[in-house]
Amino acid sequence: MKFYEMVIGLEVHCQLATKTKLFCGCATDGFGAPANSRVCPVCTGQPGVLPVLNRRAVELAFQAALALDCELAKTSIFARKNYFYPDLPKAYQISQYEEPFSVNGMLDCSLKDGSTKRVRIHRIHLEEDAGKLLHSIGAEELDYSLVDFNRGGTPLIEIVSEPDMRGSEQAYAYLTALKKVLQYVGVSRCDMEKGEMRCDANISVRQAGAEKLGTRAEIKNLNSFKGVRDALEYEFRRQTEIIESGGRIIQETRLWDSAKMATFSMRSKEEAHDYRYFPDPDLVPMDADCAWVGQLKAALPELPAARRSRFISEYRLSSYDAEVLTGDRALADFFDAAAKGLSVEAAKIAANFMNTDLLGKLNATGTPIARSPVPPGNLKALAILIENGTLSSKLGKDVFAKMWETARSPDALVSELGLSQVLDEAQIKAWVDSALAGNARAAEDLKQGKERAIGAIVGAVMKLSKGKANPALVNRLIKEAVTGL
Repeated sequence: MKFYEMVIGLEVHCQLATKTKLFCGCATDGFGAPANSRVCPVCTGQPGVLPVLNRRAVELAFQAALALDCELAKTSIFARKNYFYPDLPKAYQISQYEEPFSVNGMLDCSLKDGSTKRVRIHRIHLEEDAGKLLHSIGAEELDYSLVDFNRGGTPLIEIVSEPDMRGSEQAYAYLTALKKVLQYVGVSRCDMEKGEMRCDANISVRQAGAEKLGTRAEIKNLNSFKGVRDALEYEFRRQTEIIESGGRIIQETRLWDSAKMATFSMRSKEEAHDYRYFPDPDLVPMDADCAWVGQLKAALPELPAARRSRFISEYRLSSYDAEVLTGDRALADFFDAAAKGLSVEAAKIAANFMNTDLLGKLNATGTPIARSPVPPGNLKALAILIENGTLSSKLGKDVFAKMWETARSPDALVSELGLSQVLDEAQIKAWVDSALAGNARAAEDLKQGKERAIGAIVGAVMKLSKGKANPALVNRLIKEAVTGL
């Protein structure tokens, strides 16, 4: 298989974070609600009704395009995509075809090896979602199908990439980066369990180094990033084996079965002419006013890649720490608030506490960062206490644990518990002398130049001081004492 490469393009559907549907006033909170309880004559296609475009949906769609560096069309047109399927009450879907609202974008993705992969965005267009077909209820298989139109008419954007990805890991990285951008901007919650982010993968196989694309298969029913990766790996093996055996790949739509870890044929792949697209006569062209677009662009937050770069340059964080802290906008906002005005060293201390202690507690308890009992100001105060020597790193962790339990400030806890670091040289020297007397072998090894032996002596001092002795003073006084022996 090393003589072949997979060529991947992804079509990602994201539900826009609006309160109402794309062309009517029905609520978009239908997930988990009683079937057909979020419907009206417009979204169920009753005779004589007319669609009215949701302005907020357009704003979010345009902001997604701007965040992905797309070109916005001055004018775009809604089209009817015709196909007869029970989940479309009108027998067509309102979408965009020849004149979408945005084209020619790009997204940079961080790969595991530390490199960056740029994936071009072919187009983004607006469309309404279909309903949901039910072929079973619980464990009961039905000999008929039911349809729930709650999500029918929900506003979506479809983000179509160019076939720029050359492996399942690149596809995974692209989806991860895309989800992060959309969530940062507030375009979509991207909750895949609720169907708010769905992906169809197009994959073909060709000999490595070839320019001509192979015949592609489209894989549907992918409801997780892991599912996308697994399906692509399987499909690569399937297509390669067919080619190697002298067979021919047919263009088709396939479904992914996560239980069997395999794809299977669903239908032959449709072409655009099969949908008989034509401009929707009930909707006027959508014009992008320059001043309005400028306002949307100005309202964009600092995007993940830019924020990651700033954290590395401004606070001297490692690439790993910066990646973790910018993985979620709320987390990045928290760190920005905690690190504001801190020195580089104190900011690093704050970052370390966030990536280990704070995230550990949040994940273990299922607490969102917005409800953390340790607010940014208290984390900032803790970092300052450690930087100025009031607390050792070990005592800092003990204080953090108390901060989490009590929601109190570190200054109050240090004062109340008497946890301030000991800086008195005379007191520390007494502990050092006692530790050397109790660790004669380690003292002799250190005197002979075996630097690692100092660890046992430092540990003994810390035990005697209950962790309060200043580590730098401890190390210096031990070496001075040993040198003087």
